[in-house]
Amino acid sequence: MSGFPGSPRILKGGIVLIDPDSSAVLRVIALQYNPDSLTRSLQVQPVGADGGDRSELLRLKGPPVETLKLEADIDATDQLESPDQNAGTAQSGLFAQLAALETMVYPTSAQLHANDALARIGTLEIVPMETPLALFVWSATRILPVRITEFSITEEAFDTALHPIRAKVSLGLRVLSVNDVPTGHKAAALFMNYLQQKERLAGTAASQPLSALGVVGVP
Repeated sequence: MSGFPGSPRILKGGIVLIDPDSSAVLRVIALQYNPDSLTRSLQVQPVGADGGDRSELLRLKGPPVETLKLEADIDATDQLESPDQNAGTAQSGLFAQLAALETMVYPTSAQLHANDALARIGTLEIVPMETPLALFVWSATRILPVRITEFSITEEAFDTALHPIRAKVSLGLRVLSVNDVPTGHKAAALFMNYLQQKERLAGTAASQPLSALGVVGVP
């Protein structure tokens, strides 16, 4: 369904999967509808915790642990109104869109087969399987390297063949900082860009005078 001719184009939020070594884009998953809210939580990482060395009270071990939570709606109703143009949706509902999201938290079948083959020949140490690097994109100023920590899907409506046609996806994400990845990792560079953007924005915020707080100076 098209909007008014003069209406602004609304950007979509979503997740981009990239190769952490080459930065090649592997998949782009745009949310069908932008969530109404985005919950962000920052857990400070102090050196001097309760009962610790008082001389370290104002020191930080590193960036705060930032987590995000959001709920996204997915609806196949519009596509089902034009089955000739959306044959995949007409045949399987939202399965393809849900599968694109779900496979972000799975190792690939090829990786599982390879590890099984190594185990069969008696390999003593099998390296854990690596997934692509996920980037949560919420406007051009917020491109965050993340790890998915929570993922739930509520399928809310089905067609006559029991294919889901409406669903709600809940995602919990942890922002990957320089403390979470090796030196030189792509996620570290992306986090630094994110932090520097915060600092630039903070620099543009107007500073209020002490009089706004009802004081004339610091005692």
